[in-house]
Amino acid sequence: MRASRLLSILMLLQLRDRLTAEALAAEFEVSVRTIYRDIDKLAEAGVPVYADRGPGGGFRLIDGYRTRLTGLAADEVEALLMIGLPGPAAALGMGPAASNASRKMLASLPRSSGDMAGRMGARFHLDPVDWYRDDEPLQQLPAIARAVLDHSVLAMTYDSWRGVRERVVEPFGLVLKAGAWYLVARSEGVARIYKVANILRHEVQDTHFERPPDFDLDSWWSAETARFEAGLRTGTAQLRATALGLKRLSQLGAFAQRAVQTAAPADDAGWSSLSLPIETIDHAALTLLGIGPEVVVLAPDALRLRLQDLAADIVDRCA
Repeated sequence: MRASRLLSILMLLQLRDRLTAEALAAEFEVSVRTIYRDIDKLAEAGVPVYADRGPGGGFRLIDGYRTRLTGLAADEVEALLMIGLPGPAAALGMGPAASNASRKMLASLPRSSGDMAGRMGARFHLDPVDWYRDDEPLQQLPAIARAVLDHSVLAMTYDSWRGVRERVVEPFGLVLKAGAWYLVARSEGVARIYKVANILRHEVQDTHFERPPDFDLDSWWSAETARFEAGLRTGTAQLRATALGLKRLSQLGAFAQRAVQTAAPADDAGWSSLSLPIETIDHAALTLLGIGPEVVVLAPDALRLRLQDLAADIVDRCA
């Protein structure tokens, strides 16, 4: 632990001109006295580190000193793809490893390149969570991520739309989509998608499995989500909408955006005709109710009548 901290301190001193003992103590969650002892150890090992006294002082390396001790540990290599994504890296239990790997990579670069890389990290940020939504606190995620990396069989209790079920799965990968984590795992010979937030209980077993060598997570996920979306909306509604109605419809998702893009030109009254894919009559009625009077349902009759019933219920309750 101390050797790792000494190396991390050295990396930080190479990346920054000056660091105080207090800042280093806060970074590594140790006492200031421990940091002073660590600096002494670095000096004993021949590292040219010295202290600037007084206000604004701190520890510095002699200008131009660079170390070659930048070897990456196994967990840091696993975290490399997460560098620059502190939220997902922390959620997967790789936050410290990603930070250490980032420091080592920057420290191994020439100063000019390191400065550029540092500016890139400081000026670009990825926030995968949609507006008005909270990030999911998933205590089970780090253990599941470890099972994915170690090819360990996972036993879990899963709450799906069909009810709570027991599952024994072979975890192939994790996907972060719109702020939610999903597990791609094989069960009974078939790869399926499981929302991590719906995993009520999990147990990483001692049994390991062979991951198919030809399984590509990116390609499989793209194909599976396309198949799911195509099979989700099997019905069609014929609508007329104003310009504002088209704008509101386009905000429902990619399927509605495509429908709006292929809508007929507006007539003299400013209304356009279009075909909108729908799931069920009830789901479509509740969705279109939020569009307001900017949309009129022409067909099917069941959807038009369901909208009338919902509107009448609202009027009765608000009377």
